[in-house]
Formats: sequence, structure tokens, C-alpha cells
Amino acid sequence: QDRRVSFSFSSSPSTLAAMGHVKILKTAAYHQRYQVKYRRRREGKTDYLARKRLVVQDKNKYGSPKYRLVVRCTNKDVICQIMHSKIVGDVCLSAAYSHELPKYGIEVGLTNYAAAYATGLLCARRLLQKLGLDEQYEGNDDPDGEHFLVEHEDGPRPFTCVLDVGLIRTTTGAKVFGALKGAVDGGLNIPHSDKRFPGYDP
Repeated sequence: QDRRVSFSFSSSPSTLAAMGHVKILKTAAYHQRYQVKYRRRREGKTDYLARKRLVVQDKNKYGSPKYRLVVRCTNKDVICQIMHSKIVGDVCLSAAYSHELPKYGIEVGLTNYAAAYATGLLCARRLLQKLGLDEQYEGNDDPDGEHFLVEHEDGPRPFTCVLDVGLIRTTTGAKVFGALKGAVDGGLNIPHSDKRFPGYDP
């Protein structure tokens, strides 16, 4: 049965005649069964489908952490972090920010593509130094923009992680790929292709 309700307004009879009856679409049963979404989904900050695919580890790898290079670009900063997730929350191993770059000689343009590259490079070198791998994996000695992947020789394997771009559109030439290139040239093993780097022409 249709439950109909009529609204009374202090307006002219012609307006009331044109309005008619309004059907109630959301009943009490709807509101009782409604389940709110996760807070960061309601705030529009996290894509949980993408996060699940980035975070969930293979069962046969047991408790091995799955590392992510998290890159976020704000209006005034570029943030690069090496993260892995635990039940209690995400854990940060290493971080670098573009507002640190003036200490290394880059004074201006702290949010452009070059700053993103330098921030990714700084984050990679900090992480490898923390893990004691900075001497074995020195990265790209001659960064000329060509495709580069760190190679495993003797000893410990290179540090491997995947790129986490968040909610941005992964267009060709996006700044997050500049940070990716910086981290790869810094000595991290991050699976990628050259298709999204600036100037790529198939």
C-alpha cells in the first residue's frame, strides 16, 4: 500500500494544487537497516577497494609485510612514505617531504615534477641507509631518464614495494610518477613501466 502524506503550506491554493501528494520513499525500515560507510570513505579520503588490493598479502607469505611507496601531493608539499599495514594501523618506515629540499640546494618550486622526483629519491636513500643497504644498492649513477630497475647480485635482495597513488587520476606525466622514478633511481625495486612518464608517445 502506498503511504501518502500531504503537506500544508501557507501559500496560495494554486500552489497546493500543483504540488499534490508526496510519496514517502525512505520508510522506518529503510533507516533501521541502513549501514554507514567507513569514516574515510564518507570523507572521500580512501578508496577501500584499491587499498585492499595494495595491502592484502598472499596467505603463503604468512606475516611478511607488504610495503607501499605512498605518494601524496598537496598544494604546498610533496610527501613520500614507505608504509606497511598492521591490524592496529599503518606503520611508516621512512618518510621524506619536499619542504626539506632547501637543505639540499633546491630552494624554489617545491611542488613541481622535479621536486617530486627529488623527494622520492630522498625517501629511497633514507630507507636504504636505515636498513643498511645503501652501499650495496647505490641506485642509478647516471640518471638520464631511461628505464632503470635495480638488479640483484649477491647478498640481500633489493627492497621491493609497490606504488600507492591514493585517489588521483594516473594520467601521463602525473607528479606521483616523478616520485616513483626518483625512488627507483634511489635504489628501490618498484615494478613499473614507462608509459606514464612525461613525454611518453606510443
